[in-house]
Amino acid sequence: MASADSVTASSPAASATAPAPTLIGSVQRAMRLLEAVAAHAGGAPAKQLAREAGLPLPTAYHLLRTLTHEGYLRREKGVFVFGDAAERLASSGAKEKRRSMIGEVMEHWRDVIGVPTYFAVYRDGEVEVEAVADSPGVRAVEEWADFRQTAHAHAIGQCLLSQLDDDARRDHLARHRVHPITPYTVRDERTLLRRLAAVGRMQPVVERQEYALGQVCAAIPITAGSTAATMAISLPAHQAARLLPAARQLQAEIGRKLGTLAFSISL
Repeated sequence: MASADSVTASSPAASATAPAPTLIGSVQRAMRLLEAVAAHAGGAPAKQLAREAGLPLPTAYHLLRTLTHEGYLRREKGVFVFGDAAERLASSGAKEKRRSMIGEVMEHWRDVIGVPTYFAVYRDGEVEVEAVADSPGVRAVEEWADFRQTAHAHAIGQCLLSQLDDDARRDHLARHRVHPITPYTVRDERTLLRRLAAVGRMQPVVERQEYALGQVCAAIPITAGSTAATMAISLPAHQAARLLPAARQLQAEIGRKLGTLAFSISL
């Protein structure tokens, strides 16, 4: 049974006397101005923004100057548009949305196929592993050597490199030299380039213990505009017979979800 004190605390009378949250009026007014700017792709002048935000013009001018000084707005040809600071916030939100969407898809495939799944892109000249989905029963390969520096050794990197043009590929290898990290790793650049040139369009790229002893991996290329991307899986070496069937199953799943993936990558 509830105590008398708990009944009193939750009663309507107690709720009615609870203090109202402290609100900062200047912050509220600044947010209304930012919302007004967002409604105009080409920007809007101060008078129009003040009117739409319901603010006196002197107050709007003061807030607009402050937002411009802090980089959230900039003034161009008499109108206010979003500045770099606001664009960084939007970019961060889009990146989080992309990761969330891709993460849900990867977890679904992990459960359906029963293997760890990886998603990576080639961005700004580097391999970026953006998400990994595994579980206690299906553990991902441990990143014991930097994925960025060892693209030549793992299926993810080889798949991404195979999607680049010759100049971009050679630029990458000039910055990250080919070198063996296990007894099975490709040993020189010429051999690697020959292997990459032989990769068929939209074919899985397979490596066996080249990055991690005791692990075999396969990566599927994903076409999304000009961005090189891949989805990959891994298995213990003693289950190598499962690798290609699982990769083919993943490829079929990717075909069904390609629209979602392409949208997520482009964010």
